Order: sequence, then C-alpha cells, then structure tokens
Amino acid sequence: MLLNLARVLFILACMALGVLLASVAQDSRLAGALLGGALGIVVIGLEFGVARRYASQVPTLILGLALGFVAAQLASPAAHNIPWVRSQSADAQALVDVFLILLFSYLAVAVIVQTKDEFKFSIPYVQFRREGRGRRALLLDTSALIDGRILEIVSSGMLDAPLLLARPVLLELQTVADSTDRLKRTRGRRGLDVLQRLQANPRLEVRLDEAMRQGGEDVDQHLVRLAKRLDARLVTTDLNLEKVAQVEGVDVLNVASLANLLRPAVLAGEVFELRLVRPGDEPGQGVGFLEDGTMVVVEGARERVGQTVHATATNTLQTSAGRLVFAKLA
Repeated sequence: MLLNLARVLFILACMALGVLLASVAQDSRLAGALLGGALGIVVIGLEFGVARRYASQVPTLILGLALGFVAAQLASPAAHNIPWVRSQSADAQALVDVFLILLFSYLAVAVIVQTKDEFKFSIPYVQFRREGRGRRALLLDTSALIDGRILEIVSSGMLDAPLLLARPVLLELQTVADSTDRLKRTRGRRGLDVLQRLQANPRLEVRLDEAMRQGGEDVDQHLVRLAKRLDARLVTTDLNLEKVAQVEGVDVLNVASLANLLRPAVLAGEVFELRLVRPGDEPGQGVGFLEDGTMVVVEGARERVGQTVHATATNTLQTSAGRLVFAKLA
C-alpha cells in the first residue's frame, strides 16, 4: 500500500510539474499535465521490471530519499546543459531540479523496497539481510488447524517461517465451533485451541491478515488467491485444496502427506507383529494397523481377525491417503 501510494503521488507530482513548466514556458497547461503524467507512468512501468517485494520500514524510505537527493544533485548540472533547459528562466530550471529530486528519490525507494532481499549490509538503525525461500510465510488452512499436527511441527523449529492466518479462516473456525453438531463443535474448538497455543508460543510469529473474501468467493478460493498475492506457502490437510493450489502455482505443505513420509518404512521380507481388526475387501484378507497408523493387508488371514499374528511384508504401496503394506502370515 505504501508503494502504491508513492506511485500515485509521483504521477500527480509529475503532472503538477508539467503544468508549472508549461506555464513558465507559456505553453499549453493541458499538454504539460499530460506529458508529465505520461512521463510518470513510463517511470513506474520501468520500475515494474524490478522483482517485486513488499516492505514498509520507515528507514528504507529515508534511505531511498537520501540517495535520490544525492543522485539528483549529481544529475542537475548535466540537465542544465540541455539546450531547452538552458534557454529557460531560472524558475523553470529550479522546477527541473525539483523534478530530478522527485524522480531519483522515487526510483531509489522503489528499487530498495523491491530488491532489499538481494542485499546484505548494515548501517546504524537500518539493516537489510537476504531472506531465503524458507522464510516465506505459511498460510494456515482451517483443516490444518483442526488437525493440530502443525503445532508440533512448527514448535520443533523445523519450519522457521512466520505463520499467517486469514480472517475468513478464523471466522470459519468460529462457525464450526458454534455448530449444533457435537462432532463439528469439538473439531472447531480444537482448531481454536491449536491457534491459541500457536499464538502463545514466544518463538513463533503469528500474524492475522484482515483481507476479506470477495463476492462469491469461498474460503479455499480466498486462501489460494491470498497465497499467490503474498507469495506464501499454503498449509493444509485437504487433498483437493492441495491439487487446486498446485494448479494455480501455489506451493503447498500438506501436513498429512508430511506425516506419511516420516513414517518408518517397512521393508519387504521384514517380520512384524500385528493385530488384525477387520476383514479385507478381497476374499481371505485380514486388515490391521501398525502403531503409526499404516494399514496392513494380510493375505490368507481372514480367519485370524481379532487375533495378533506375525506377518511378513511382501510389498508396500504409497497412495494419496498414505502408505499401504501388503503382507502374508509368517
């Protein structure tokens, strides 16, 4: 917002200077305003070619203004040697100097604000440091908060990044927590509890984004749009949201997929103890679960359902829902 305001003010200042220059030169004021505005738009168009970053530090603005003023003073003698400028009055030449100060100050601020991650230097009260992609904000989805495992992941220090909560997600959690359905109410309250524990952790930075949904936009669409605008990574356990976000070019961290990847691998030929809890989908199969929740399908074990058996792993299959192990009775 600060940079957009600076762009608007810069264009208006260029138009005003164009009118003043036209008045001094006894030319058309409308032509001067149009020429000044066009020049301002061209300069902003050139600035858009720089990699876009967002920053709002006051020291950045002060540093940019100082550098712009110095650059304008250095460029002033060369500008006064232009034949058209040299032929004008002292007032017109003073306006040219003002324009140079505006021009170089704006360019300096724009470049510093948008490319500060490419620099690493320190001066008193001003510090820039390169921030890697690991510092990109993590945008939390409702499902990730209800799931709760994101609390342990970020509290462990494995993800050193600020957490971002969208206002519609908070409102959705509140709606679920106020539901008349007992299960939904429990899930919503769990999500709010996880959020409170994240905010209470002094090592974590949790920010609330106040942007609201646009007309006809659901929460998932809002999150994808917000993640693209802020260049943030979306944290979710919703497989469908993950697929939509990836199509839109948004990086996604699926907590459920991460948990599946971190499960210890069961190697082919490994013998393990397993309690069979139900029959399988195919004739003769029995199904059990390892301690980490991995489902195991044991061939020829339907008659042993309800018992603890020794099984030998024959194959593993990674699916979107997690890892699936096939085995036979040992």
